[in-house]
Amino acid sequence: MTTQPLNKHLNKPLITHLLPVTHPILKPLLQVGLGVIFLALLAQVRLELGPVPLTGQTLGVLLIGAAYGLSLGALTLVSYLIVGGLGLSVFAGGAAGWSVLSGTTAGYLFGFVLAAAVVGYLAQRGWDRHIGLAALAMLIGNIIIYVPGLLWLNTFAPDTVTALQWGLIPFIPGDIIKLILAAGLLPTAWQLLGRSSRK
Repeated sequence: MTTQPLNKHLNKPLITHLLPVTHPILKPLLQVGLGVIFLALLAQVRLELGPVPLTGQTLGVLLIGAAYGLSLGALTLVSYLIVGGLGLSVFAGGAAGWSVLSGTTAGYLFGFVLAAAVVGYLAQRGWDRHIGLAALAMLIGNIIIYVPGLLWLNTFAPDTVTALQWGLIPFIPGDIIKLILAAGLLPTAWQLLGRSSRK
């Protein structure tokens, strides 16, 4: 007796339904390219709160991770860092270059890759189909961004308390809003596609 998967679409990332390109080379290039552009645009949504600005980047990271899945999400974030490191103005405030990848925000940027991978992994297991699980995935993703971000920022701060004041406390309200927004968008997208796990 053979068993069939409960949902044959469960492990397919959302992007495969939103952008149904089939060409084996064009498809990943287009998906990664659009992801980098999307993240670069959100990075320009910026509010100065200290050494680490509040931007739309984390919202983009969470959405890309969930929509792209583990592998493609991580690849897109690595590509984003490479493009920015090579000099294209894709980072917050139009910044670019090695100075950004070694500056105060570097820990957050490298945390983006891991966060996208983990959120993508959870999404491919259906966490993006339910608002509660999607919110939990986004929370986990945010924590993953903050850990390396704060550890690296602490090397620039006079003490750990200052690092927390610079790089965590001011951003909690904004990150909660972004978390709620991302968690609401994902199940809605699946429902609109008629692929909600409730069906």
